[in-house]
Amino acid sequence: MRLALFDLDHTLLPIDSADTWSHFLVRAAGLDEAHYGARIREFARTYKAGCFDVEAYLAFQMGLLAQFPRRRLETWRAEFFRTHVEPALRPEALALVERHRAAGDVLALVTGTHQFVTRPVALAFGIEHLLAVRPEEDAYGEFTGRYSGTHTYLEGKVRAVDEFLAARGERWDGLESLVFYSDSINDLPLLERVAAAGGRAVATHPDAQLRAQAQRRGWQLLELFELVPSHA
Repeated sequence: MRLALFDLDHTLLPIDSADTWSHFLVRAAGLDEAHYGARIREFARTYKAGCFDVEAYLAFQMGLLAQFPRRRLETWRAEFFRTHVEPALRPEALALVERHRAAGDVLALVTGTHQFVTRPVALAFGIEHLLAVRPEEDAYGEFTGRYSGTHTYLEGKVRAVDEFLAARGERWDGLESLVFYSDSINDLPLLERVAAAGGRAVATHPDAQLRAQAQRRGWQLLELFELVPSHA
């Protein structure tokens, strides 16, 4: 199997979809922007610094979803996609994905941003497989405030790809072709795993820490487009 893995935020998209969605949801729902905005920015700061508390962040994200009925969230998500994601779909990123599709690669989006936000984004890119945090649902399809399964941050991304390969009867050392594109030092575990398996680790719009690692290890550097500053 030929496998192409893509991070999302600041890799295929020039925005951070998780932060942008969080700020959007707070405003749409009429929540306290000073309180919630400060928490969102603090999580963003620690993520960029590489000292990210995954469980605290996921509890925050899942808790936001659980405050509202699913139908209302879906209405807000449609507006969010129209106003924030569609304008951020860059032809260079779409072309990159299409090149891998044309080469016969299996495509997977591997992102920490949860599936409720990223499912429509994966569809927009035509990426069939989405490896992302799964918000837990109750028997009625409403969100519980927890997540289920393997999270997709740090080493969690490696575990998620392990599970994906195992479900398809594949192994890292049996892949015909393998590549992973990411911008963040937080994805170093998966980039290292891909490189160890003989694949290409591509530092795409890398942050300063990842750029230094990529240069030291001889990994490819890629700039597709200009990034958009994080939403405040």
